[in-house]
Amino acid sequence: MSRGYFLLVFGLLCVTSLKAQGESPSRTLDVSPFYGSILLHNPDISHLIQGHPAGLILGWNTQTFGAEDWQGRFNYPDTGVSFIYQHMADETLGDNLGLYLHYNFYFLQRRLQLRIGQGVAYNTNPYDAEDNFRNNAYGSHLLSSTYLMLQYYRERLWGPWGVRAGLALVHYSNANVRAPNTSTNTFGLTAGVLYNLDQVERPYLPPSETFGGEPLRLNLVFRGGVNESDIVGSGQFPFYILSAYADKRLGRFSALQLGTDLYFSNFLKELIRYQAAAFPELEVSPDADYKRAGIFLGHELFVNNLSVVTQLGYYVYYPFDFEGRVYNRIGMKRYFGSRWFAAITLKSHAAKAEALEIGIGIRL
Repeated sequence: MSRGYFLLVFGLLCVTSLKAQGESPSRTLDVSPFYGSILLHNPDISHLIQGHPAGLILGWNTQTFGAEDWQGRFNYPDTGVSFIYQHMADETLGDNLGLYLHYNFYFLQRRLQLRIGQGVAYNTNPYDAEDNFRNNAYGSHLLSSTYLMLQYYRERLWGPWGVRAGLALVHYSNANVRAPNTSTNTFGLTAGVLYNLDQVERPYLPPSETFGGEPLRLNLVFRGGVNESDIVGSGQFPFYILSAYADKRLGRFSALQLGTDLYFSNFLKELIRYQAAAFPELEVSPDADYKRAGIFLGHELFVNNLSVVTQLGYYVYYPFDFEGRVYNRIGMKRYFGSRWFAAITLKSHAAKAEALEIGIGIRL
């Protein structure tokens, strides 16, 4: 399941990245060492924070100059591929090696760069019941990973050479595909250099396309995957989610959503049975329904044929208490034409991940 997720992430993003490269073959390379600390987002990982992680971020970037109108509307972002090596400063955690696809967005006359990267990381020393039982952060070798960089950015200071320096945040988790999954977040300082492979500076083309508005649209989505409860060894089970929501475009960039979800989470069947037998003081009925239903409000940010989705929901049907009634979802969609789309989303309760969802949908 985790391998399928990562392949789909790369497939969705590569289409956009490769298309942009074909239009504007101006590229840069950057190297940014970093040094920081693991944030104590959960007291369960306090025993794993023994030192200061350090690593290296390598980036290959393709610049855009307005060949498509969306590029100008987002201030001519870069698309790129990046690699991260991180020494976690604790033998129990091992090291992480990650491969990502990213966007670079620019602000303040292109002196401030925000990079958003998503990809897959390989951990060298995950949880093992006999050999590494202290690693409750990573339950598998393969991890989902997201990173952010906010950088002061200057290119072509000395011929093709430039500088970059700022802050980085790197997140590793397997999204409860396998327990344990406490995850880690590393916050660090970075400083590095960049090299522009294109010796000629190019003009930026202004956007010309205007947005004519859209009526209210109905979306139908089917999501699925596998996950496991926090009880190590309880087993992985499939889940299915049916969603329906209406959206209204507010302009070229965003839309608001209002909808409902119906959850069939089979891992809850096992959790209900386990708690009813092992913890009678919890007063869990072995016949409790494992299904849930919720309503949600959402927002969608459109970047070319990709979009970023954020949703906040509340269970209106909640027969078994699991992590509270409020839930949230964040992820990305890739549109194929004007109606069909694929989606990869992370469903959580606050910072507690429940499931990595892979979905397909239609916008009517």
